[in-house]
Amino acid sequence: MKNTNVPRHIAIIMDGNGRWAQARGLSRVQGHQEGVKRVEEVIRAAKKYSVKYLTLYAFSRENWQRPKEEVSFLMGLLSLYLDQKLREMKENNVIFNAIGNLSDLPEMIQEKIAQGMENTRANTGVHVTFAFSYSSRYEITEACRRIAEGVRAGKIKLEEISEETIAGHLYTANLPDPDLLIRTSGEFRISNFLLWQISYAELYISEKFWPEFTESEFLKALEDYQKRERRFGRTSPVL
Repeated sequence: MKNTNVPRHIAIIMDGNGRWAQARGLSRVQGHQEGVKRVEEVIRAAKKYSVKYLTLYAFSRENWQRPKEEVSFLMGLLSLYLDQKLREMKENNVIFNAIGNLSDLPEMIQEKIAQGMENTRANTGVHVTFAFSYSSRYEITEACRRIAEGVRAGKIKLEEISEETIAGHLYTANLPDPDLLIRTSGEFRISNFLLWQISYAELYISEKFWPEFTESEFLKALEDYQKRERRFGRTSPVL
């Protein structure tokens, strides 16, 4: 892989834990457990290949509709992950961040997330953002509501609302837009993830289920990205 033209920000839709497990006669729980291992591997790979920002779609708002037993297990797995990995992130110079409607999460997990963000704030390495209880449509709707409230309060002038105004009211206001969006499991869907932010991102679909998405697969995505010419919408019109 070339050392130049590395995507500054990579976002990943981590999909396929359940299907990976089912194909092997395992429980969905075991699929999620294996998926956590890939999270650690990809974070290390991002650091190794000088990716500055990594955003991982960990749990959508729609995921609350899954069976209660599975959701309960996922929350327990998340709590355990935070207990085990936040100290490592601090020691390894990783910045931990979380976006989404975090108030949906159990209070204990909210506290761990807040503490982890505070403890790693001064770090200078790869910036890892987890999307928990995340919905892009909800995010944009809430941004519009807050902008409207700002207009009503006289803090924002209606005629001055711009794309930058909207971007500044999203969860990702302090993050650059993704350069590359990766989705695993061979699905060609965005699944309500960073709809505003990925307007000009390159898309990479991996046929691998998330538990199979190792460092070598991550490297394939980077190499594919480096072969592309990014145009940012500057193509010739059809008409």
